[in-house]
Amino acid sequence: MVNMAKRKVPLVEGEFYHVFNRGNSKQKIFLDDHDYERFTQLLYMCNSKRNIDFRNNILRINVNPWDFDRGETIVSIGTWVLMPNHFHLYITIPRGYQVSAKNNASLFMEKLTKAYAKYFNKKYNRTGSLFEGKFKSVHIENEIQAKYLFSYQHTNPIKLVQKDWKEVGIKNKEEAINFLNSYKWSSFMDYKGVIRKENSILDRKNFLDYFPSTIDFEKEIFDWLKMDAEVF
Repeated sequence: MVNMAKRKVPLVEGEFYHVFNRGNSKQKIFLDDHDYERFTQLLYMCNSKRNIDFRNNILRINVNPWDFDRGETIVSIGTWVLMPNHFHLYITIPRGYQVSAKNNASLFMEKLTKAYAKYFNKKYNRTGSLFEGKFKSVHIENEIQAKYLFSYQHTNPIKLVQKDWKEVGIKNKEEAINFLNSYKWSSFMDYKGVIRKENSILDRKNFLDYFPSTIDFEKEIFDWLKMDAEVF
């Protein structure tokens, strides 16, 4: 596969990856709640073998994006988080899902970022690349690394209330937890058991069940937040 050969980390079926990208020159890619909402809708819609056109598939026929029949998915998403100038996903490519000469993960990320850039550029009357080149990927090789990624992604938004928390520790743990509980733009709420339309982004059956209950998930997050600053 040509695209895979160009990557330092090959993206192959049956393996797990942390994939991420950020705005060109670190610029913000989400400027208001509608931007975040559109990206989450595209996380759901673009994970499909179908070719997606938001205007034709959704706007022109007045369909709720979350009711869109996307058919068979091309990757499985285990976690996600959106930040003002970047996003993180934890994905796997289930075996037997290959849909074209292009790797499924690359195909999904291309569909996602192109669709969002088209929306963003039109809305804000801009041109040029929105994202900083090709998306980055890290191969997740073991359970320790995977559990670390779950906590890392889900606590990432705390930087929005305390930028230096990883260096100096949490100054106000109650504020940090309350913020995470109210932050809509990640899969944190989904692992907390909140019923919402964004639940459909995740496909947890293809990931190990690290947290069999919301209590286990909360304990992992709380333990992470209590770590000494030098651990990070």
